[in-house]
Amino acid sequence: MSDLLAARSQMAVSLAFHIVFAAIGIGMPLLMVLSEARWLRTRDPVWLDITHAWARGVAVFFAVGAVSGTVLSFELGLLWPRFMEYAGPIIGMPFSLEGFAFFTEAIFLGIYLYGWNRVGPRAHWWAGVAVALSGAASALFVLAVNGWMNAPVGFQHTPGGPVGIDPLRAMQNPFWIANTVHMLIAAVLATSFGAAGIHAFMLLRDASHPFHRRAFALCLVVGGVAALAQPVSGDFTARVVAEHQPIKLAAMEGHFRTEACAPLRIGGWPDLERRETRYALEIPCGLSFLATHDPQAVVVGLDDFPADQVPDVRVVHAAFQVMVGIGMALVVLTLFAAFHALRRRELPVQRWFLRLLVLAAPLGFVAIEAGWVVTEVGRQPWIIYGIMRTADAVTPMPGLVVPFTAFTLLYVLLSVVVAVVMRRQVMMTRAPREATAPEEHA
Repeated sequence: MSDLLAARSQMAVSLAFHIVFAAIGIGMPLLMVLSEARWLRTRDPVWLDITHAWARGVAVFFAVGAVSGTVLSFELGLLWPRFMEYAGPIIGMPFSLEGFAFFTEAIFLGIYLYGWNRVGPRAHWWAGVAVALSGAASALFVLAVNGWMNAPVGFQHTPGGPVGIDPLRAMQNPFWIANTVHMLIAAVLATSFGAAGIHAFMLLRDASHPFHRRAFALCLVVGGVAALAQPVSGDFTARVVAEHQPIKLAAMEGHFRTEACAPLRIGGWPDLERRETRYALEIPCGLSFLATHDPQAVVVGLDDFPADQVPDVRVVHAAFQVMVGIGMALVVLTLFAAFHALRRRELPVQRWFLRLLVLAAPLGFVAIEAGWVVTEVGRQPWIIYGIMRTADAVTPMPGLVVPFTAFTLLYVLLSVVVAVVMRRQVMMTRAPREATAPEEHA
């Protein structure tokens, strides 16, 4: 394994592990806050138990996410020193703001976890809101950095390094808002359907359990709203990609030849020798319309770009198809649940539907992983798009296979520990209390 491949593989494994906990750190506090809001409104002890259970989950995932996020920050400097030397003055501000958001989240999470019966119920709920908002803010600042790597602005590039640096302009890059909205919705979507799948599994064991019935309902509603919003966000993001990274769009769609009225390809496999995507279902003019909202617009194909700047088309196209396919599947589940609720005045709890939700539980996270493959592999061979190649940014230190192996084993161990702890938490859920003690806020 070359040093470049080892460095990229280590970063990929670290990001793939961390993004799961980052997504849950965005979605789970939202569910927790909504659950406590229901308790404050109804004083129903079932919602209180749900809030307690989800708060414990937030604490576990926050702890592991903090560890994996710290590892990533070290890896940026250790594996990509030339990138940090060049980009540090430009992206240092959003990284600093992300640290501020992280500590804010930690402070208010401490208040939330240890503030039961120590602060008023409204103040306690607002502490939970602060946890949710600061988690989203962390994503906002990190995605500002990633957006800048895909569309570097806010400086002038010279052979001696960046000059005329404007950190605020760098943060306000073309990808910032599109990627942030897309990722926040994806995090809520994945977390909600993941939690819905867990509660659906428990309902298969005891369909009358009020704890799991109400938790399942809340997760399905929140996840359904996110599922319906995500295609709109995806359309906005795709148009930003079409404008600023046309080569990535072509790789996503397996689009080799420049043409007007370019077809949208569903499925298929890019054939690099024949320069076409075989076995795909093609929708005439669909890609032109989605990229520009003009069905007759010209979409540039991969053949018109320098060969040494074309990313791995097969990986990018396959990952994009997985992401979109999962999104559409979750939309179908949402529409069925909504139709059933409108017709029968209740969410579906038939055993076949619950089994489908159990199977769908991990799909949102698979879609997030696939989306990040599209984002990162689709930018290659650049670490800073059009400015610095990944091969020029990697550390000259040899022997990167050893830390890659060590960190991979660490992530496997952490995954097993989290799975065991969360399984115990889920199995410990009990029937709600008959009444809440008068002095107990939450």
